[in-house]
Amino acid sequence: MSKVPNIDVLTFGCRLNTVESQVMKREAIAAGLTDAILINTCAVTSEAVRQARQAIRRAKRDHPDKTVIVSGCAAQTDPDMFANMDEVSLVLGNEEKLVAASYRMLPQFGVNDTEKTRVNDIMSVRETAPHLIEGIEGRTRAFVQVQTGCDHRCTFCIIPYGRGNSRSVPMGAVVDQVRRLTENDYREVVITGVDITSYGADLPGAPKLGALVQAVLKHVPELERLRLSSIDSIEVDPELMAAIAQEERLMPHLHLSLQSGDDMILKRMKRRHLRQDTIDFCDQVRALRPDMAFGADIIAGFPTETEEMFENSLSIVEACDLTHLHIFPFSPRPGTPAARMPQLDRSLIKERAGRLREKGDQALQKHLKSEIGSTHQVLIEKPGLGRTEQFTQVELEGETAGDIVPVYIKDCSHRHLFGEAV
Repeated sequence: MSKVPNIDVLTFGCRLNTVESQVMKREAIAAGLTDAILINTCAVTSEAVRQARQAIRRAKRDHPDKTVIVSGCAAQTDPDMFANMDEVSLVLGNEEKLVAASYRMLPQFGVNDTEKTRVNDIMSVRETAPHLIEGIEGRTRAFVQVQTGCDHRCTFCIIPYGRGNSRSVPMGAVVDQVRRLTENDYREVVITGVDITSYGADLPGAPKLGALVQAVLKHVPELERLRLSSIDSIEVDPELMAAIAQEERLMPHLHLSLQSGDDMILKRMKRRHLRQDTIDFCDQVRALRPDMAFGADIIAGFPTETEEMFENSLSIVEACDLTHLHIFPFSPRPGTPAARMPQLDRSLIKERAGRLREKGDQALQKHLKSEIGSTHQVLIEKPGLGRTEQFTQVELEGETAGDIVPVYIKDCSHRHLFGEAV
């Protein structure tokens, strides 16, 4: 009698990693692996790498009989660091982790090679396969990978070296995947990738993200809600703007890869937008879709950032009426240009990150209070908790996970709304 696979997965980082972790587990089981812990790492900050190493040590300590396999962006960019950890049996690159054959590179499959690193040159990869999944364990919304990699070289970012150049999944494969997920009772799908607004440049005809969004909504009419993950507003195309204006099933929430509100810092980051570009974009979108809510990533304490420059990042929160902020204290990544720039004191970086978070808390509170007395269609994520169309958390009683229910908003806390089904 064959042994039932006992595969645990620890995922760090982005939504794309969440999707790929499901593929990793499926492929590891297909390879015949039975007892293993798959750790899918993130390289976006030094703290993310530290947390991954800590998780590896803890996982092996708690499960000494299990094989530990490490992959993800941190493993791709610094495989030797993980290979030198005694707890780790195998290190796989971001392409290798997605195929069953890679998981057979272990002694239990008769492989006696002492080399435990299987990481190829990610820059040599030219295509991205549509890694179709049936859903994500424990989730009521599904994520669909439409793209990976990045052609841009922001001075603070190591991710292109973990993911390679931008590669897109053909439009038909994306539509098929969304259709499959709706057939499996997912009512909301999130389009995700490393840089989704660069979608399609490598495909025949170079379709844009807007064309993909419109194709999904047209060809999968059963899909109730489509959501976008983080976007680069300077790359948004006219067809996507038209979808924002006309398609009610495209959710009114956009998370912006903003990074700073100061023009000089944006230039030193090698971003392709300026402060006014972001403000104009938010104004244009709200003119088309008044109920739109915006989130944003902002880095605090980038090298050479003066107090005046930092104040511009603080003020753009109000200028764009941002409501959901992700704040990152600057963390130098070895091998990036920003790591060679004049660094700020760590205590100053921490202090500025705290001020940005406080500003974000105030913005969220303003948004939450403005929602009191309104009614929203809420996707129930788990008993007692759901999300509005704008991705705002709602606490309520007595509903079933996966349902979309009309909810009256009666009050709020400092983090989420309180509602009741109507």
